[in-house]
Amino acid sequence: MGNKIIGIVLLVLGLLIIFWGLYSSYNIFKGNQALPQVFRSDEINFGLDKDSSLSPTSAPDVQKQMEQTVSDQLAKIFPPGTLFKLMNLISWSIFAWILILGGGKIAGLGIKLMSST
Repeated sequence: MGNKIIGIVLLVLGLLIIFWGLYSSYNIFKGNQALPQVFRSDEINFGLDKDSSLSPTSAPDVQKQMEQTVSDQLAKIFPPGTLFKLMNLISWSIFAWILILGGGKIAGLGIKLMSST
């Protein structure tokens, strides 16, 4: 009788963990809940200088102008914050997957305990 009660509790706990993870993921993807911020940045710089006062007289100056052009084009393709939003979304997806797997294992233990009696 004791194993059956513990089994039911574990089954319910596992299912609650799974449903909470799925519900939170649904709300995040619908935009009803904010995405947890694991990765943060105020501004993406791509590691390139924004010095526009260069003249094309020497090779290093031409290289810096090319770097500036590439930086400007990357900023147009990837708006600031896109990379961090994607990384936060991936990290939440991994966490939700861990919740689902863990909840499944807990529920499986509950089922084993209920069926062993």
